Amino acid sequence: MTQIKQNMKQDPQTYAVIGAAMEVHRQLGHGFLEAVYQEALVFEFVSQEIPYQREVELPVFYKGQRLRCGYRADFICYDSLVVETKAISRFTTADEAQTINELKATGYNRGILLNFGSPSLEYKRLVHNLRESAKSADNSLE
Repeated sequence: MTQIKQNMKQDPQTYAVIGAAMEVHRQLGHGFLEAVYQEALVFEFVSQEIPYQREVELPVFYKGQRLRCGYRADFICYDSLVVETKAISRFTTADEAQTINELKATGYNRGILLNFGSPSLEYKRLVHNLRESAKSADNSLE
């Protein structure tokens, strides 16, 4: 079995979102503003029956107190997957840090960073709190 097929079986939700993003990029190419790709993703999420919420406000806490400012996730899919979209020439460490901070704010473990700004769709799967995820997997095997 190829690595891609094995990964699809392990995390079909992530691969469904990446597939929807690939279709958007295939249809639109690169060069549009981020908002255009987000609108097209909504169309794909609906047509592919991917449950999503858009522009989800994520609170940030400091020493137990909610700050007045926070994050806004572009999408939350399947009630557990943060999806951050970009239309830039290439990812930066700041883009990855933003997505990781969104994972921290939600308490979710999985995130996808999508970049529509390059000639080919770029995506990066991010996992937060991998040790906790590994512990959960180990416990389920017992």
